Amino acid sequence: MTTGKVEDLSIYSKELQEDMQLLVYLPSNFSPLYKYTLVIASDGKDYFQLGRIPRVVDELLANQEIENIIVVGVPYKSVSDRNKKYEPTGEQHGAYVRFLAHELVPFLDEKYPTYQVGMGRALIGDSLAATVSLMAALKYPNIFGRVILQSPKVGEDMLKTVEAFNSANSFTVYHVIGKEETAVKLSNGGTEDFVEPNRKLNNLMKNKGFSIFYEEFDGDHTWKHWQPDLRRALIQNFGM
Repeated sequence: MTTGKVEDLSIYSKELQEDMQLLVYLPSNFSPLYKYTLVIASDGKDYFQLGRIPRVVDELLANQEIENIIVVGVPYKSVSDRNKKYEPTGEQHGAYVRFLAHELVPFLDEKYPTYQVGMGRALIGDSLAATVSLMAALKYPNIFGRVILQSPKVGEDMLKTVEAFNSANSFTVYHVIGKEETAVKLSNGGTEDFVEPNRKLNNLMKNKGFSIFYEEFDGDHTWKHWQPDLRRALIQNFGM
């Protein structure tokens, strides 16, 4: 099986006033003659290392199970950096979401042969990275056409944003949560039930008419379950 390559890039964000690292997976058949769908992953290093997303994509492309995609991982610098950017109440949350939409997407569209339409761009994330992915799609539904949520942290800010959202057909949602995620450890040392808020989010999105896939898997809040789920998530969103 031929394997793609991973580029390690950096771009300066005016919104965040800092350099942002990018991990970019290009498939083995990469050519400027083809067009590619973008898959942008917050928690980027985790998706590349723990999720092994390059290997999963290599296999799916070799078997002709998915369309051509480029995966772009955006790593966080530290736990506090992650909280500032991904939490809806974080001090850099708005700037990070604007970075995704107004800086990262134009940079990628210029550098790679992309479709340059909403359905040609997907956001993927686990836990808080899923939270910020959905918040970005709600803010910029014309820029991001698909969202993959693996065990998002769901709070009142997110639920209020979904409640106020009026363009439910703008993007599709793939949403999974583990049945054992009833006492998830938080970075502040506490624990939180993720299951009930995710059920509430799913019901809210269903009632508002979102195009949504939802499933509760047998498992907890770890990559042990998110990693094998990636295969189905990618096939459902980018299947041939």
